[in-house]
Amino acid sequence: MNSITFLFLNLGGGEVVMILLVVLLLFGGKGVPNLAKALGKGIREFKDATNGLQKDLQQNTGNITATIQEHIQEVKKEVDKISEPNP
Repeated sequence: MNSITFLFLNLGGGEVVMILLVVLLLFGGKGVPNLAKALGKGIREFKDATNGLQKDLQQNTGNITATIQEHIQEVKKEVDKISEPNP
């Protein structure tokens, strides 16, 4: 997955090392784990929020889908009645 991210950002190996050195200089050896932990927690919260929104959306549209399916079945029954030949 990391190689995909680097390809997407179009970063080479030297550029990644330079970014890591700058982060290390800015936050120090003790600050980097805290920074990574905070970043991971933020990403996890974002994923949880998007999953919750997707679940709500699917539940709300599920009712609409069921109603539409019922109407389709009613229309099919009416069409079948009309298309049947009368004896």
